[in-house]
Amino acid sequence: MSEEIIKDVIVRESEDYIINMGPQHPSTHGVLRFEVCLKGETVKYLIPHIGYIHRGIEKMCEADTYQQIIHLTDRMDYLSAHINNEAVCMVVEEAMQVEVPERVKYIRTILDELNRIASHQLWWCAFGMDLGALTAFFYGLRDREHILDIFEESFGSRLLHSFNTPGGLMHDVHPNFQKRTKEFITYFRKKLPEYDQLLTGNIIFQERVKGVGYMSREKAIAYGVTGPSGRGSNLACDIRKIAPYGAYDKVQFDEILMTEGDTFARYQVRMGEMLESMKIIEQLVDNIPEGDFTAKMKPIIKLPAGEYFKRVETARGELAVYVVSDGNKTPYRMKFRSPNFSNLFVMNELAAGGKIADLVAISGSLDLVIPDIDR
Repeated sequence: MSEEIIKDVIVRESEDYIINMGPQHPSTHGVLRFEVCLKGETVKYLIPHIGYIHRGIEKMCEADTYQQIIHLTDRMDYLSAHINNEAVCMVVEEAMQVEVPERVKYIRTILDELNRIASHQLWWCAFGMDLGALTAFFYGLRDREHILDIFEESFGSRLLHSFNTPGGLMHDVHPNFQKRTKEFITYFRKKLPEYDQLLTGNIIFQERVKGVGYMSREKAIAYGVTGPSGRGSNLACDIRKIAPYGAYDKVQFDEILMTEGDTFARYQVRMGEMLESMKIIEQLVDNIPEGDFTAKMKPIIKLPAGEYFKRVETARGELAVYVVSDGNKTPYRMKFRSPNFSNLFVMNELAAGGKIADLVAISGSLDLVIPDIDR
């Protein structure tokens, strides 16, 4: 909701108090500012102010080759870097009618799910810490290190991967990849119940999140909310189910849906998704086909003139990539539909009428990554 619309609907009164949450507030985990209008401790309206770290990524793409664009997508939702990379690769592969090897599909999907678990682990530990459960921060980071070590061994980077390339992968995975991935699944399956003991079942935590920040299914659709935030309102929006890519058509997993629509429901969706991600990995890791790690590609990639569109399911929802090509080695126009941008602007609907003390819980339940908003 724009500032003009909000101020037309809600008239400020003399006792209203305007405060700024951010742009350097610890709980936003990025440079984001909420202008909050309060009447006592009750939020009358909330206006997000974005653009503090806008870098013009979409415009930069017009001057970069398709191989170079992949590195820019790392810097959007950096906690879903591998999945972002894959989205651009899929657009190029579809436009050039390139069929990637089955080995690549399996490896990409396994890495997608490891990336998703690592992202949810960081969300969980930061969410707990923001609400006062400092121990959660240590538990989450402890377990996330195991995934980052697998990433570092296989492609030399822990966070910003750029391991995907049009046609396949930069190189094959490390010989220890399957072994270490299976060891992590065995380890984490035993550790995940600790998360429930520490935080999920904690009565103080539940009092902070149950019934707070309600979002109906209709409201989620109206604002284009996707990912775990939408599924917490019973909105079936998982791209892995709607339009399977990679090896998702070869595995069985559940789309976690909750009907309550509150902050606790969004929390439960992500907890359930970590279990489902482990199921997906287990079905694939012992069945990775032999073969090449990339298809044959020309050194200079030029997409045929036309328009191309592809979407993937990141840890925060639907990332769509739209490319207009005029036949050159750089796109004429490139547009990213990022999940965080849409998810952010439902904040006023969730916060208005609630208490200022609930703002941290509500924003944390949306799991926002600010650079994905400020493209």
